[in-house]
Amino acid sequence: MGTKHEEAKSRLGSMLCFTVYSTAHAFTRAYKPLLDALGLTYPQYLAMFALWENDNLSVKKLGELLHLDSGTLTPLLKRLEAMGLVRRARDPADERSVRISLTRAGIEMRCKERAVHEGLMGACGHTSAELQALTAQLSQVRDNLIATAERRAAPADEPAET
Repeated sequence: MGTKHEEAKSRLGSMLCFTVYSTAHAFTRAYKPLLDALGLTYPQYLAMFALWENDNLSVKKLGELLHLDSGTLTPLLKRLEAMGLVRRARDPADERSVRISLTRAGIEMRCKERAVHEGLMGACGHTSAELQALTAQLSQVRDNLIATAERRAAPADEPAET
């Protein structure tokens, strides 16, 4: 029979939310030395990665991709712009919208990203297929949680979108 401390630790360790939370911290620690070589923080890296995949995004679209609000995203983008990696400009088709595009330095940084990716994959200790399956499962959990939160936030007199 275990002690109360062991029992509490065991219960905590069996919680999915705690496992995801502590795994996120472990990812951040594993990424740090790899991203230090690029001069980026983890959130900056995610923004750059999204732009490497699809340059010239609106701030709104980038925020949706990263699940970040504009209050968090704007200072991050200002820092990337100060580093000479991105350019922010009003959308000529819609002056209310700001578009983010990569500079030459931002584009060139992409070739260094491979070392970050390989370093992290090696640290995970799983095959690519295993990590893809895990990512798909966690994405589904995330999407379900977001949908549940949106349903709860919807006014009672309006049906939630399906």
